[in-house]
Amino acid sequence: MIAYNRARFLLARWSIFAILIAIYMLVFFHRMAPAVISSDLMKAFNTSGAALGSLAAMYFYIYTAMQIPAGVLADTLGARFTVSAGTLVAGCGSIMFGLAETFTGASVGRALVGLGVSVVFVGLFKSNSVWFSERNFGMVSGLTLLLGNIGAIASAGPLAGLLRSYSWRSVFMALGGVTLLLAVLALLFVRNRPEDMGFPSMRQMEGKTSHPASKRHWWDDLKSVVATGSAWPVLWVDLGMVGSMLAFIGLWAIPFLRDVHGLARSSAAVYTTSALAGFAVGSMLAGWLSDRIGRRKPIILGGTLIYTTACVGLAYLPWHPGLVGIAQFAMLGISTGGFVVTFASAKEVVAPALSGMAVGLVNTGLFFGAAVMQPLFGWALDQSWNGRLDNGVRVYAAEDYHTVFLIMFGCAIIAVIGASRIKETNCRNITIDS
Repeated sequence: MIAYNRARFLLARWSIFAILIAIYMLVFFHRMAPAVISSDLMKAFNTSGAALGSLAAMYFYIYTAMQIPAGVLADTLGARFTVSAGTLVAGCGSIMFGLAETFTGASVGRALVGLGVSVVFVGLFKSNSVWFSERNFGMVSGLTLLLGNIGAIASAGPLAGLLRSYSWRSVFMALGGVTLLLAVLALLFVRNRPEDMGFPSMRQMEGKTSHPASKRHWWDDLKSVVATGSAWPVLWVDLGMVGSMLAFIGLWAIPFLRDVHGLARSSAAVYTTSALAGFAVGSMLAGWLSDRIGRRKPIILGGTLIYTTACVGLAYLPWHPGLVGIAQFAMLGISTGGFVVTFASAKEVVAPALSGMAVGLVNTGLFFGAAVMQPLFGWALDQSWNGRLDNGVRVYAAEDYHTVFLIMFGCAIIAVIGASRIKETNCRNITIDS
């Protein structure tokens, strides 16, 4: 075991983690904020439900396309440059979104935000994989999602409160400025691995041999990851379960609560906040429990089954606003939190040096699902819309949203099928001789 200054190492590790987590919080904020400002966007740009869905999903289109390139960048250039550059682009996109006077301008700004933040998650998980012990990766992943979701929670109730005093444009321009500051901090203080700061690797600290770096061209590494059949089932889990949850909570939940149950934006935000808080807590619990029992598959499969039940409840239970409704939304979020284990599962079926590409592949499914379903939900609502308007904003009926819940149920079934086909790794990398 190599000697090193442990106090200095812990300070470096947690400082890097804190900067990357702060950036990741902004990723979640941008992802979920359109739900709260949906009526503002409809009014500002005179859009239909399908058009609003496309504007919100612009983030997801770019994010989806960038996940595998993000994995390649994380594995080749490292988290420092990748996340710093991406955060810089996202900050510029947020400012452009706030300044946009046309639907096209807002779409371009939203796309730039999606492009910039698309590399943050994979870069953060790549950083975690080298700065933290493998045996605690599930728990650290859960902690990452727990803290990241604070940004999502801020995009619900707190954002609704801010909008009482400030316009949505001012909020997004200010957010862009904060994002640019974080880009500078990441460039100055983040390092790709402990060895870059004179420390031994995590495995050397534990008396083990360091994982070898890949000696092949990144294209050959990428082909090997894509050809790994056991990495694909978790992609379908994230596509079906998390994709549909983000599409609903991130855009259509507040309009649903407003149109069907007559809730004001601030009151409706309580329900989305409960879902996002459940998502955060569920992620932490799932990661911890997976590491504790030494299994991945049961946690993921259990989450998909509970999520399916929650979707059925939204579609068919005669629930009303109040504690029962809040619990229903919380259940939706808690069950989805089981997805965090899919990243651990994915990185444990490929060579350790390719963990960034594996996470990027799985994340592609998640955001492809959200990118497709946000406008799909809007299109489904438009098909049966009765023409009712309220101050220039389309108002949909309960029957219209019932179609959305049926689509979510179908997506949940896809997730269950994917979870049932996951290869159990027993919380270790199965490409290495045990």
